[in-house]
Amino acid sequence: MLPFARVSIIGLGLIGSSIARAVKDHMPSVRVTGHDTDAAVRETARALGFCDDIADSPGAAVTDADLVILCVPVGAMGAAAESIAADLPADAIVSDVGSSKGSVLAALRAALPNNAIVPAHPVAGTERSGPEAGFASLFHGRWCILTPPQDADPAAVERLAEFWRRLGAEVETMDADHHDRVLAITSHLPHLIAYTIVGTASDMEEVTQSEVIKYSAGGFRDFTRIAASDPTMWRDVFLSNKDAVLDMLQRFSEDLTALQRAIRWGKGDELFDLFTRTRAVRRSIIEQGQDDAAPDFGRTHE
Repeated sequence: MLPFARVSIIGLGLIGSSIARAVKDHMPSVRVTGHDTDAAVRETARALGFCDDIADSPGAAVTDADLVILCVPVGAMGAAAESIAADLPADAIVSDVGSSKGSVLAALRAALPNNAIVPAHPVAGTERSGPEAGFASLFHGRWCILTPPQDADPAAVERLAEFWRRLGAEVETMDADHHDRVLAITSHLPHLIAYTIVGTASDMEEVTQSEVIKYSAGGFRDFTRIAASDPTMWRDVFLSNKDAVLDMLQRFSEDLTALQRAIRWGKGDELFDLFTRTRAVRRSIIEQGQDDAAPDFGRTHE
């Protein structure tokens, strides 16, 4: 039996359009209705045909839904929830895909106090954005973390877990605050570092006469990929999860100072031990199927 019959997706960018495509691939009988506040995005979504219907208002998108997924930047979750409150069926489950969970859970509960709310975070994505960027296999073999409140209905949590499993994801459940600390180090801080390094390189362009971009090696090239991610989304992530991000940033700054000291004083053994340990972490990520072990990260070269 399918966990849901009618799914509404608010926000039709990379993640929202990928969910719609995945539902049609894996659960073709489920009716998918989409909405985006941007009229141009709605027209693109209609042309691409990954939803059964595109509604022109958020309320119209959710009137008969049994699952509503908010796929908007985390800073817009509260407003998005308020926009559907008057038309949302009483028995509908409301979820999201935000990268920070504590602030999102609070915003959704404030806007929809009478609905079942089960926040979720599919840990998947690319640096691309927009409805054209989505694809049905985005969630295959990736984790989707559910962060239900303590008083959540276990049946609602299990229905959402089954929904994500049918899209190809592995499902984990954890407390929202714990999620935010884990993702601060595994996702948020790496993006912050990437934005900073690419920003520093951009500032140096005047000095190096474009040599930074011209001679970009693999490391810098990979940082630019991460730094190409959606700026609105990441602005909101850093502001909504600022306590955990600042905590991890402080720890990173302390570790960076220790690394500076090791380089300054020629402590080769200390550097070697660190690099050996971090290489083992990389190998573990590959062994768990979270990245490609192919040469040059699986890039093809013509």
